[in-house]
Amino acid sequence: MKRFYLIILSCCILPAPGVFISAETTVPHVITQAQPLSPQAQISLLTSSPSDDDVYTVYGHTALRVNDPEISVDWVFNYGIFDFSKPNFIYRFAKGETDYQVRAYGFKDYLTDYTERGCEVYEQILNLLPEEKESLWQALVLNERPENRVYRYNFFFNNCATRPAVMIEQSLKGILKYPSQTTLPTFREAINYCTRNHPWTTFGCDLVMGLPTDRRMTMKETFFLPEYLRKAFDQSEIVRNGTAQPLVTAVNVLAGETQVRKEAPSFFLSPLFCFTLFFILILLLTLNEWRKKTDGRRLDCLLFLIAGIAGCILFFLSFLSVHPCMFPNISLLWLHPLHLIAVILFSVKKFDNMAFWYHFINFVAILVMAVAWIFIPQHFNPAFIPLITSLWLRSGKTLLRRKRTVE
Repeated sequence: MKRFYLIILSCCILPAPGVFISAETTVPHVITQAQPLSPQAQISLLTSSPSDDDVYTVYGHTALRVNDPEISVDWVFNYGIFDFSKPNFIYRFAKGETDYQVRAYGFKDYLTDYTERGCEVYEQILNLLPEEKESLWQALVLNERPENRVYRYNFFFNNCATRPAVMIEQSLKGILKYPSQTTLPTFREAINYCTRNHPWTTFGCDLVMGLPTDRRMTMKETFFLPEYLRKAFDQSEIVRNGTAQPLVTAVNVLAGETQVRKEAPSFFLSPLFCFTLFFILILLLTLNEWRKKTDGRRLDCLLFLIAGIAGCILFFLSFLSVHPCMFPNISLLWLHPLHLIAVILFSVKKFDNMAFWYHFINFVAILVMAVAWIFIPQHFNPAFIPLITSLWLRSGKTLLRRKRTVE
């Protein structure tokens, strides 16, 4: 049931990379005191490859490892912990008020977990000075304390991958110089690549994420996805006293083989195919109404009721949630809460004239939206077409029926 809820939510909003824990889960270790590190200590960035186990694992995962055999420390600091059993989790998730936490694990426990998933775990050993290692170690332990470990996550700008990057940069005595790239993807392109084998998740994300998602990212903004962070670190340098040195001194593959991602489901299970069948059904019913000269009120009520409920969700995410990049969203022109008012107009015969004008406005609004989409660079998912056309068809049929009646 928990997985079911997360799948449904993923069709509305993008879950950040994370690790699910239940209320009964006990993290095996708690650090109460930060003993100073020895000169032999190493701190590394761990990157776990994506998997198709759950909707929140398709993006991969990032953590920090502190390894110091001299003081018997081998900990992994994981900023991706969330608890599905928290009160009002679904509402807070939708509104963008989900709390994540950082917890410390024994390295062997962490590695076993991802090995069992079949993930490949990369370790990038960082080229840090002893004082930089100590600063980062103390900051991590401070973060992991009960009063500090919870933070408000943001799937683009404050998640399990961005947090370690910030912690590392803040501990440096020099300047961290990232690689310069002229062609970086948009937020949406990066997300859709991760969900490429999950077309329904891609459809949901395309529906609710607005125009800001289609701007190109800066280098630092790409770090919300672990794979981008890993690749950037491989090419980054630390500049100390005018001398540049590689940020990463060594790379180890600690576990697993490169996982073969699941293939996308059959086209016949895709949103485009399913919604095309839906449109064909609406078209056949509309033609039958036209031939029999019936008004089809029940069909209009059902169709616009569904659109109105979906519009309420879209309106909530666009105007009331704190998720970034949700507004403006051109989809609000065809999917909005006002369709629920239309259901009332369609249901009561004395409101026929008002219902006619609602259909007229809806017909024009969809045409305006279609033209606007040509000029505004918001991504258009092909599966929108049969849904939009279904609403447009029903409104157009009503206008033609009124014209035929007048004539």
